[in-house]
Amino acid sequence: MAIRKTTKGSNANYRPTKKGAGMTAKGVARYRRANPGSKLKTAVTKKSGLTAREKARRKSYCARSLGQLRKSSAKTRNDPNSRIRQARRRWRCYIKLYISFLVGWTV
Repeated sequence: MAIRKTTKGSNANYRPTKKGAGMTAKGVARYRRANPGSKLKTAVTKKSGLTAREKARRKSYCARSLGQLRKSSAKTRNDPNSRIRQARRRWRCYIKLYISFLVGWTV
């Protein structure tokens, strides 16, 4: 069963783009109720004090989302307010992307 993709009100399942674009804790809870056995979790947003598992989740998400960003349209890729960029910012993936520009890797 799919959950509604609402971004407004107290029952919002997703964050608006301006607030980081991912699922809310309520949205994750609803999804897990609707899909028993699901292991869906919210974003890893802490700056420090991460466990090894949280570091691995962040690294995995950042790698996947970088692939999504590369395959997206030029308009989305270059828009700092696109959903994928906002979500990557929320997960704190932007540091690696910035370093890749400094070193000269192609994105």
